[in-house]
Amino acid sequence: MTQYIGKPLSRVDGLDKVTGKAKYAAEFETSDLLYGYVVNSAIAKGKIKRIDATKALSLDGVLQVFTHENRPKLAWFDMNYKDQDAPPGSPFRPLRDAKISYNAQPIALVVAETFELARYAASLVEVDYQEDTHETDLQANRHKARKPSLGMASLLKPPPPKPRGNFEEAFSAAPVQMMGEYVHSMEHHNPMEMFASTVVYEKGRNKAGARYTIYDKTQGVTNSVLYVSQVFDIPFKNLRVLSPYVGGGFGSGLRPQYQLFLAVMAARELKRSVRVTLTRQQMFTFGYRPATVQTVALGASADGTMTALYHDTVGETSQFEDYTEIVSSWGGLLYPPENVTFKYKLVPLDVATPLDMRAPGGVTGMSALECAVDELAYKLGMDPVEFRLRNYTERDMNADLPYSSKELRECFRQGAERFGWMKRKPEPRSMRNGHNLVGWGMATGIWEANQMPARAEAVLMVNGKLRVSSATADIGTGTYTIMTQIAADTLGIPIEDVLFKLGDSDMPAAPIEGGSWTAATVGTAVKTVCEELAKKLFKLAKKMPGSPFAKVDGKDVVFADNSIQLKNDPSVAVPLQAVVDSNGGAAVRETSAGLPKMLQQRKYARSAHSAVFAEVEVDEDLGVVRVTRLVSAIAGGRILNPKTARSQILGGMVWGISKALEEETIMDHHLGRIMNHSLAEYHVAVNADIHELDVIFVEEHDDIVNPLGVKGLGEIGLVGVPAAIANAVFHATGKRVRDLPITLDKLL
Repeated sequence: MTQYIGKPLSRVDGLDKVTGKAKYAAEFETSDLLYGYVVNSAIAKGKIKRIDATKALSLDGVLQVFTHENRPKLAWFDMNYKDQDAPPGSPFRPLRDAKISYNAQPIALVVAETFELARYAASLVEVDYQEDTHETDLQANRHKARKPSLGMASLLKPPPPKPRGNFEEAFSAAPVQMMGEYVHSMEHHNPMEMFASTVVYEKGRNKAGARYTIYDKTQGVTNSVLYVSQVFDIPFKNLRVLSPYVGGGFGSGLRPQYQLFLAVMAARELKRSVRVTLTRQQMFTFGYRPATVQTVALGASADGTMTALYHDTVGETSQFEDYTEIVSSWGGLLYPPENVTFKYKLVPLDVATPLDMRAPGGVTGMSALECAVDELAYKLGMDPVEFRLRNYTERDMNADLPYSSKELRECFRQGAERFGWMKRKPEPRSMRNGHNLVGWGMATGIWEANQMPARAEAVLMVNGKLRVSSATADIGTGTYTIMTQIAADTLGIPIEDVLFKLGDSDMPAAPIEGGSWTAATVGTAVKTVCEELAKKLFKLAKKMPGSPFAKVDGKDVVFADNSIQLKNDPSVAVPLQAVVDSNGGAAVRETSAGLPKMLQQRKYARSAHSAVFAEVEVDEDLGVVRVTRLVSAIAGGRILNPKTARSQILGGMVWGISKALEEETIMDHHLGRIMNHSLAEYHVAVNADIHELDVIFVEEHDDIVNPLGVKGLGEIGLVGVPAAIANAVFHATGKRVRDLPITLDKLL
């Protein structure tokens, strides 16, 4: 019986957010709080010759200026600084020594009685540098590309598969060919909430040691607590990290950022509570979506059968870590040619390490691949949808596995019908709206449907209400709401009597929230623990005096209407309140793990799919592009909540518009410094850029992907959108722009 799953319920945390009751990392107050302000380097490479904090320390209310010269001795080995999302290499260690590895690297922390005083004092810190020659330009250093190091990260981000067939021979023999180079700029996450850590210091009693309660901007409290414990050698029992609300993350909170390290260090040394908050400009001083240069080549026979596929990617990384993404391999998941070659290399540069950013690698790779597929379709004189259907596959060709479910054909059909694709005139520059050229384009999207292990606790409290918890995060995706729905349905309890809690490292462990796996991962844990609690409650009900279930088997009852009912006769029932009352006045609790069924899952490829249709209008004289319509048809398994799910896809579509036409972090390679490090100059889509957006959820049933049959939606809403818009721009103008974003200067 499903009363809540599949219903478009409003967010259970919505009221707290709109009334201001929800608190974020920099909003938790405590007595005796100090404030830290970060000083960042002014050069891209070299070392600090002299750093003088005398003027800053002379100010009343400034307690300390931490630099590499007075940083406490901490963990030595790289492994202590590796978090759950760390790539191979040597993780960045704030204030470790005088070496400067990238521009705006944190080099000092000023701690004062007020934030304003700390910020002013930071401006008085004097630094002399010995500057070395730096390299930050990916294009200029492509000749230095090398294969990335492999580590534990390769389990989730495997290198490209080995070549199949003979691409060179098949491509040379193909009567229809295309080859193009695609350039993708660096991008930064820029969530609304900037990074902050509030560390509440509590002096230890007896020999217990000091306790630290940390409010952190993070997508994984378990990751943060592990990092702090390893680096500072603080026992887990003396640490607690909380992050009940996150004001956006997009991947930026997957790794502990440097303000966490600095805040804990300062609190530990000064034995006071400390808050460190980054500014918007400082949000550009760590992870980002890396720039890439991609070469794609496709060959096809005259009838439109794709015979050869080549995708080569060169990406950037830092000098100290090998950050990798899956960029080149997506063609093997979507198309069936037997002759394929995929390559992926990195160029180490004097920059910070990149970081996962919504649909990492996927939107980058598909923005190139799906534009190349569109170009080949035009060369063949075939409709882009027809060409994709001609080259449709039910298998992941890279792993040679069937898909657990794949309703992409239906995405094409329903998306095209809703968009009106059949009315499209195929020739570029053939459609107009007054002075504007009109273009229609489409693209395919795919994203993995993964599930990780997680734990959850369920407690039926003495008042009959249900409390469920797991140390996961909600970065605005609706995790609070869908977990509440799953718990309410599983135990047949009204949703207003269910409370789901998250974002606390004292709760049962869950992985970092990313990769579109939280609904499947934590959702399975919540379902599992509620089912285990149900078994425990049924056993108690059987033992109650005069119980109607004394001789009844568990498979013959259901949990509904706040009671345990006989499946064939709902009038025979025991209220859950009566069951918990029979437990001697104590709550009934259960903790359990939700584990992937790996033996079953390993036989299948598991992915969500999409078909995106875009309409653009381009001013013929000025080159200004407006995306007037977008339709996204999504095959994402079972939809737990159509309202929050639609919100996820709409967010991805908005980001796709932003990525296709606006988003670009601009580096001055002479200085090795980001020039547009503010929301005034780093452009993202705003209300005026967004017009008609339409979302279709294609029905898809999948018993293999996880017990709930769900596939994550965070990434699939974005991956195909930029390519669909770029293809529409070509249809409107007849000009292929292979350098994202498509700004007006590239169309003039």
